[in-house]
Amino acid sequence: MNIIDRRLNPNGKNLPNRQRFLRRARKIVREAVRKASASRSIREVDGAGVVVVPGDGIDEPHFHLGGDGLHQPVYPGNKDFVEGDRVKRPNGGGGGGGGAGAGKGKSEDEYQIALSAEEFLNFFLEDLELPDLERRKLSTTETEGIRRAGFSTSGSPSSISVSRTMRNSLSRRIALRRPKTEELAYAEDELARADAEHADPDRIEALRELLEQMRRRSRAIAYIDPIDIRYRRFEPLPKPTAQAVMFCVMDVSASMSEHMKDVAKRFFMLLYVFLNKRYKKVDIVFIRHTDEAKEVDEDTFFHSTESGGTRVSSALVEMRDIARDRYSSDQWNIYVAQASDGDNDPRDNAAAVHLLSADILPLVQYFAYLEVSEPGHGANASSLWRALETLQDPRLAQRAVNRREDIYPVFRELFSRDENVRGGAA
Repeated sequence: MNIIDRRLNPNGKNLPNRQRFLRRARKIVREAVRKASASRSIREVDGAGVVVVPGDGIDEPHFHLGGDGLHQPVYPGNKDFVEGDRVKRPNGGGGGGGGAGAGKGKSEDEYQIALSAEEFLNFFLEDLELPDLERRKLSTTETEGIRRAGFSTSGSPSSISVSRTMRNSLSRRIALRRPKTEELAYAEDELARADAEHADPDRIEALRELLEQMRRRSRAIAYIDPIDIRYRRFEPLPKPTAQAVMFCVMDVSASMSEHMKDVAKRFFMLLYVFLNKRYKKVDIVFIRHTDEAKEVDEDTFFHSTESGGTRVSSALVEMRDIARDRYSSDQWNIYVAQASDGDNDPRDNAAAVHLLSADILPLVQYFAYLEVSEPGHGANASSLWRALETLQDPRLAQRAVNRREDIYPVFRELFSRDENVRGGAA
């Protein structure tokens, strides 16, 4: 008998059990998430949802009858046996059920797991990172710590500043002329001495009134008053982090089919989600190009219908000029990702290679070139691909993709923490 909980966890019920399951089956769930992402639309890639996990390889608690030991079964509604009768073990071994075909064949249960958007992205972007991020400039981007920020009149008891509280108490007692303990003791001694020496009754009365007055003032003016108490105050501490800019460059020429544009769009959307997940201070610049290039906003980058010829160097010139104007290489970590079908004007390849080697690669930490094509396209490399291969620069990586489901594996190669995974052209 197997016990399987197939509840969908409404309103977060049974959450601890679900989290334990995710930790135990992390590898299997991660593969299920990556498989599910291939069938999602661009805008759903970072959303919550249900993923299907195969049951094979996930052990479940279950009860079964052992082959040894003393068994005293109880049969409800028994009409055939009495105490002392021996019951024959059923065919098929311990725990086997009756009926035709019982226990025969192999089956596999599937599990549906509802993941939040945060959990989905954690699995989806696991083991990915911007490669070789250098801390060229530290910039305040988020608050992650705390620092001392003076004192306040309210707070928790554990934050009381004893030294500041006692200083305030002393200042207040001096200002209000509260008698010191030594002064009270001296007045009491004077009165006792006058009584012992049988001094003038007027002097004794005067000393007694002075002492009583000092005692009343001491009782009326507290040693420590609530207004004296000060608490150590803390405020969020902005912690520095490296700032980076990512240039997204896409060919939108007439040779780019809708399928290739869709593949490129999905790659950049994945990149966009990845960057916003990993970093709080990352600028993204979108550049579209045909034979002319221009910087556009995100909506235009993904949805504009403009088309024309192809001149890759125009996009590289636009990217170089923007970087020089707004993103100095000594202050910013610059990354570039370009998507194209490789159908570039052959006369422009030399100019593109020269721009990369002379102006762009010295500025950037990483340049990823993604060549898209139609499904079933052969392995013949384009003229642009072959031209870029001549650079042999470790900062330049090339990958080719022609199917939607290949986007994530290629993306993972380009941005893997493991240099052995992302190194070299494919």
